[in-house]
Amino acid sequence: MKKFAVVLSGSGVYDGAEIHEATLSLYAIAKQGASYDIFAPDVEQHHVINHLNGEEMSEKRNVLVEAARIARGNIKSLDKFDPADYDALLLPGGFGAAKNLSSFAFDGPDCKVQVDVENAVKGMHAAGKPIAALCIAPVLLAKVLGDVKVTIGQDKGTAEAVQAMGANHGDTDHGEVLIDSENKLFTTPCYMLDANIVQIADGAENVVRAVLKSIV
Repeated sequence: MKKFAVVLSGSGVYDGAEIHEATLSLYAIAKQGASYDIFAPDVEQHHVINHLNGEEMSEKRNVLVEAARIARGNIKSLDKFDPADYDALLLPGGFGAAKNLSSFAFDGPDCKVQVDVENAVKGMHAAGKPIAALCIAPVLLAKVLGDVKVTIGQDKGTAEAVQAMGANHGDTDHGEVLIDSENKLFTTPCYMLDANIVQIADGAENVVRAVLKSIV
């Protein structure tokens, strides 16, 4: 049985992991006969957003603690991640990828990537193992790995930022997966497009299928 490591960035689209993308990715992995462990960095969130009205709240939350909501408590701190234990890495999107796993939401191409995330991506890439990223999460791969091919959909501004980080961007539509075979990267746009939950499920299923097909 092939095993994925799934990295979450909190819980909730505006300040953490996009819950549909995260949950449907986990479902796709299990449905296609693989297994997974869930990780998140043990760090403070950049901020907390009230998902009812979109306003920032005056409180602090921890990324690992919030991500544990999606993981039903079965989650590990990302600093414990060892690439040798896994066949693939998967990163769902949500603003948490751009606020907690990196500073892309604020710094664009000049962003920094959280150290445990950077180590996980570099470790899997060095081991020649596949990495999947959904929605905005491909910007992490662009920043860490540089000259790679990824997609965030069709948003011109974000695509230009990806290219400014040294990566190559390809436009995609709902459910499509852009594959960088040389670097074993698999990216799909999900909610970077105006999508519904069925289209998110299609993207998650297709990216997991492509990853598993690549594993010999």
